[in-house]
Amino acid sequence: MALFVLKKVSPKRTITGMALLMVCCIAKAQDPEFTQFYAAPVYTNPALAGTSACSDKQAGGRMVLNYRNQWPSLPGSFKTFAASFDQYAGGAHGGVGMLALRDVAGDGLLTTTAVSGVYSFMGMFGGHNHKRFGFSLAIQAGIMQRSIDFSRLHFGDEIVPKRGFVNPTKETFATNTVTYPNFSAGGLIYSGSFYAGIAVHNITEPNQSFFHNTSEGTTLPRRYTLHAGTVISLKKSKPNPMEQPMTISPNILIMAQQRFFQTNIGFYLNKGSFVSGLWFRQTAPNSDAIIALVGFKFDKFKIGYSYDITVSSARQAAPGSHEISVSIEWCVKRRVGWKPINCPIL
Repeated sequence: MALFVLKKVSPKRTITGMALLMVCCIAKAQDPEFTQFYAAPVYTNPALAGTSACSDKQAGGRMVLNYRNQWPSLPGSFKTFAASFDQYAGGAHGGVGMLALRDVAGDGLLTTTAVSGVYSFMGMFGGHNHKRFGFSLAIQAGIMQRSIDFSRLHFGDEIVPKRGFVNPTKETFATNTVTYPNFSAGGLIYSGSFYAGIAVHNITEPNQSFFHNTSEGTTLPRRYTLHAGTVISLKKSKPNPMEQPMTISPNILIMAQQRFFQTNIGFYLNKGSFVSGLWFRQTAPNSDAIIALVGFKFDKFKIGYSYDITVSSARQAAPGSHEISVSIEWCVKRRVGWKPINCPIL
């Protein structure tokens, strides 16, 4: 069944868009992704829920908004919106959180909506305080819904030579919406300056077929994520107590989903209220993008902007992608013995 979306664009963009559509039809389904992965903590790893730290003695909560516009130069680009809330909850011995996601592909042709809740259990292990590590184990459960607008599709049997899409199609349409539960889990270990985690999304690999069949490619494959980083102080041996120290935070994220494999490696550079960053993303077997980030922090308010500079062969048609993150944090009481994570989250 060949599908076409009508849109007034240049021939070059039409050919590019059709090529991308053909690739999407062949490829396995995969989850949306954010370049600013630590600025989407609950989405990256549910074990990050409740890890926001106001200080060494106070835990915190936060609300985060993320927006990604991928390849805006192409017709029918991908737009992803996410909103999350998470907070340390002493009575629950861990963190709680919620996540809402909206992914729009093809200017509304295909949409995905997800809502989920998260609980993370937190604890400590090790010797004395300066040698102790914290850990977090999390479970995430939610509902996902995928919708397709069949009225915006055209098929080969509608074509009349020299007249275009004239005839009514004889294609049989399935339901335009499918809803299913989805589950994820994650783990995290951390010290005052080091953190590493693992997450598994789509644990049950839910069926997302609009035709209710079980053939190959109708399930949402598991997504595996490994991430780690550290915070290194660049201050002098005898720093000025009035001067805000500069830190660098190298980090890495590795993600695999079916045949899709991606590695992000780079760093944050923090100086007072200003944050910058630079990453390189490899999507095997091809290099994908160089990513530049700039961000600002005003008390408990943070905002970050990043731009993906495409370095693959697609750069002429899709030179880059935009992403924005905004977060607000607040402080809450913590239980004795729990150590906040020192993580450069924008």
